[in-house]
Amino acid sequence: MEVPRKDPGYRPAEERVRDFGEVERRLTDHDLREQAARCMDCGIPFCHAYGCPVRNLIPEFNDAAYHGNWREALELLLAGSCFPEFTGRICPAPCETACVLGINEPAVTIRQLELSIVEKGFERGYVVPRVPAVRRSERVAVIGSGPAGLAAADVLNRIGCHVTVYEDAAKPGGILRYGIPDFKLEKWVVERRVKLMEAEGVVFETGVRAGEDVSARFLRERFDAIVLTGGAREPRDLKLPGRELDGVHYAMDFLTRQNQLNGGEAPSGPEIVAKDKVVIVIGGGDTGSDCLGTSWRQGARYCYQFEIMPRPPDERSPHTPWPMWPNMMRASSSHKEGGERRWCISTKRFLGRDGRLTGLRGVEIEWEWQEGANAPAPVEKEGSEFTVECDLVLLAMGFVGPGPNKLVDTLGVERDGRGTIRRDADNMTSVPGVFVAGDMTLGASLVVRAIQDGKNAAAGVLRRFGG
Repeated sequence: MEVPRKDPGYRPAEERVRDFGEVERRLTDHDLREQAARCMDCGIPFCHAYGCPVRNLIPEFNDAAYHGNWREALELLLAGSCFPEFTGRICPAPCETACVLGINEPAVTIRQLELSIVEKGFERGYVVPRVPAVRRSERVAVIGSGPAGLAAADVLNRIGCHVTVYEDAAKPGGILRYGIPDFKLEKWVVERRVKLMEAEGVVFETGVRAGEDVSARFLRERFDAIVLTGGAREPRDLKLPGRELDGVHYAMDFLTRQNQLNGGEAPSGPEIVAKDKVVIVIGGGDTGSDCLGTSWRQGARYCYQFEIMPRPPDERSPHTPWPMWPNMMRASSSHKEGGERRWCISTKRFLGRDGRLTGLRGVEIEWEWQEGANAPAPVEKEGSEFTVECDLVLLAMGFVGPGPNKLVDTLGVERDGRGTIRRDADNMTSVPGVFVAGDMTLGASLVVRAIQDGKNAAAGVLRRFGG
């Protein structure tokens, strides 16, 4: 009632587009304690019980932060979250949209408090390697080192299992390292956590393709359990005339290449550079937004973002009332750096000359209910076709599943109708002793959900071990 919400904001756009450094600022200690004071310590904390996938003890760590008890706040935070330094930077904060204060006032700045608590923990030496006092006999292989794989490895190691993480890339981190731009998550943050886990006993084997460099038979004989956490790697394609033209690429190939360059690695795949080009990003989600920010930093001449769905309302839609995740208009830091966003746009074909992309032909659509249908369908608006000259198109329309995977096929793991991996209530697949977590089974989702699912898979492994 006395203190308004205060967000840290971003570095000036004209400054931040010149580098790949983190764009978000930090609140002062005084501001943090004032923001923590806005928490009402609700009798039923929907932020914890409904909004947060990892069930963070939000009112409790808010209170500790308000009183300046940062060590206690950290202990409370780590009771729920494995990696608050990740989620504090990149989570869309469903906890805040479920905040009770958010019914009639701006919600508590939970994500900022989470990030500040864990960073103070590192700065003050509260975060130290916690090596298990007793080691168990069981050995577990975790395949993939993204958020789900890291979470599964962290939990299993802490209760004493011998954990080896296999990663086919040059460095651990999965999408945290290669998919999310540095301006949202600088990679020293990932490296700091990996080094901490190594000090606690987790072994990372990078540049290893599970199922090829190490066989399924080797893994089954050497380990007592296997946890598959390879992510949703198959992007949704747009098979239209001109798709084969040089200049039409998947968004993740574009982002991965830039992250490899930033990390001093030799880039994989074809050269994809936005410098001096007109860029069109097809897809209105976070990956599309990341492509915009990366394109500006590479020196793009102009950027568009096309979305097939309608423009969201400026305020929370009545169809998504509190405490649901609200359907409403959002603008990321990348959107605030320039360019043009358009909704209800369907692409009809890619245009080119001599094998190279020169433009895109699209059409405006309306979403209409058809008789007997369960959902509205897109209908082209007559006379609305248009052409935009462009040099680079990035397809950022989500992912359809884990895609081809030799290890999965060799193990004989069953998939569902969508191509994702089937599992039971313990996250175990159709093959006993083989577990799965994250986007391989959930489909493409939030990092925080992948972290929680990795923890769930670890719990399933422990139950199988009788723990």
